Amino acid sequence: MCGIIGYVGKNNAIRVVMNGLKKLEYRGYDSAGIAYFDSSNFLKIVKAPGRLTELEKEINKSSILSNIAIGHTRWATHGKPCLKNAHPHTDCKNRVAVIHNGIIENFSILKDYLVRNNHKFSSDTDTEVIAHLVGENLERGIEESLFMTLSRIIGTYGLLLISNIEHRKIIAARNGSPLLIGIGKDGNYVASDPAAFVGYTRDVIYLKDREVAIIEADNVETKTVNKRVFKRKSEKIDLTVEEIEKNGFEHFMLKEIFEQPNSVKNAYRGRIVKEKGMVRLGGIQNVKEKIKCCERIIITACGTSWHAGLIGEYLFEELCRVPVEVEYASEFRYRNPIVRKNDILIAISQSGETADTLAAMKEAKRRGAYVLGICNVVGSSIAREAEAGIYIHAGPEIGVASTKAFTAQVIVLFLFAIYLAKMKNSKFAGVKRLISELETIPDKIEKILSKNSKILEIARKFSDRSNFLYLGRGYNFPVALEGALKLKEISYIHAEGYPAAEMKHGPIALIDEDMPVVFIAVKDGTYSKILNNIEEVKARKGRVIAVAFENDEQIEKKVDEVIYIPETVKYLTPVLSVIPLQLLAYHIAVLRGCNVDQPRNLAKSVTVE
Repeated sequence: MCGIIGYVGKNNAIRVVMNGLKKLEYRGYDSAGIAYFDSSNFLKIVKAPGRLTELEKEINKSSILSNIAIGHTRWATHGKPCLKNAHPHTDCKNRVAVIHNGIIENFSILKDYLVRNNHKFSSDTDTEVIAHLVGENLERGIEESLFMTLSRIIGTYGLLLISNIEHRKIIAARNGSPLLIGIGKDGNYVASDPAAFVGYTRDVIYLKDREVAIIEADNVETKTVNKRVFKRKSEKIDLTVEEIEKNGFEHFMLKEIFEQPNSVKNAYRGRIVKEKGMVRLGGIQNVKEKIKCCERIIITACGTSWHAGLIGEYLFEELCRVPVEVEYASEFRYRNPIVRKNDILIAISQSGETADTLAAMKEAKRRGAYVLGICNVVGSSIAREAEAGIYIHAGPEIGVASTKAFTAQVIVLFLFAIYLAKMKNSKFAGVKRLISELETIPDKIEKILSKNSKILEIARKFSDRSNFLYLGRGYNFPVALEGALKLKEISYIHAEGYPAAEMKHGPIALIDEDMPVVFIAVKDGTYSKILNNIEEVKARKGRVIAVAFENDEQIEKKVDEVIYIPETVKYLTPVLSVIPLQLLAYHIAVLRGCNVDQPRNLAKSVTVE
């Protein structure tokens, strides 16, 4: 996997595709390449390991013009990052070029067959088998050959194909890996992410699983893999070029951290009626009776979204008195889970394309659960797979390490919990007070962001450390997990998050003067216990950084550094307490010279298992 872009039309396709690849850099990648036809309609491939600048250097060695091209940024799954494994891949006779996101699960069997039939492979990838299989039957025509190939491969794919036997069309196919088509005035586009072509058009057609598109400069034809032709109207995407630019910030991650006052406000905008003490969630309004009858909630997600799900568990159980289980999506369908008729599964994903989360949704559906989605990207696979759901409206998140999506997810879960609590108990009290407090959160985030320079100074003191421990309790235990994840993702420092009370059951063995310990030490029901944990760390010469409520004069006497946040209700504390941890991770990573927006080995949207 990672980024795909193709164009056929009147403009210079090389420039269009390279611009598109630059817009997809945020997704993370280790190599890049393009395929195009030259003026004599010969298929040409240019690719390079490393950053896109290396590919640009290769392209700039000669003047290239073409009206059709496909391009790819690769994040390695099969075969190490190197020139030979970079996409596009071709067949033996260089008549077919393929780029591909996903995993071909039976590629070893197919490759053995092809090798026995005298095919010569030049890479270690699973993708190359697609090119050879298509090339093997090219005399039947490019479309028929691809349909034959798709009938033989098992796995996930979002792929583009061009061939010199029909050099004016791009063929796209999708199964489990996102692809959408952009309809333009001077040609047509196809990509794995609308950011790749939003500067040219905002009219899109989303491909669904097991669908194929034949894309020409002035026409798009869509079919199922069973060759049934169908028509689908284009949709307008709500995305602008300005939203995917840095707007003066050094990194996308910092921009997105500072966007959180607005993204949090957008998550609840139009969904609260304070004077009536009501929450409105239009995306689930039509299924509210089904939701009201739920006897158990299963939340499934990965990474940062899983941490948001853990906070959701606290919210639903405390406010709604409904039992909740939070499952790693990657494990859910492999452990024979017990799913009952009145269970509701909530799938959470920023991108809406997370492969493990999609698979968990499908498994839960198969077992009879009612499936809801919480995601950020309109029209994404999870939004389409869910029977109902809620968008978080955080806006495009470009930095690989999620920040504003996390806080928006928590806000939506908070609203959902109030909504369900009111449905299950019409006398549920205190909604007006909770809504009033929610409306103060954007200003409180602004206040925390004003402490950015203070957090930078703390980062300077600890940026050379090799290990961190993050501790919290209750609603702030998931925040400890999220803080540790942010640090390890972008700074490559080993960091662990734990419930503070669990420190004595293992992690305390690691504590010495070289081990910074970050405590979320807000005044709640466990505050005195947290202070005891801090004393235990200090007794072992540990360095303590605390996140605490303002006007807590007691805490600063016990710790080395303290970052103050405004006080709020416990349900919303995670939205505030996570902000200093995001900034701390960001500044430490920058001080260590790390690539904050594109950390090594990570991809923004994990579309393969």
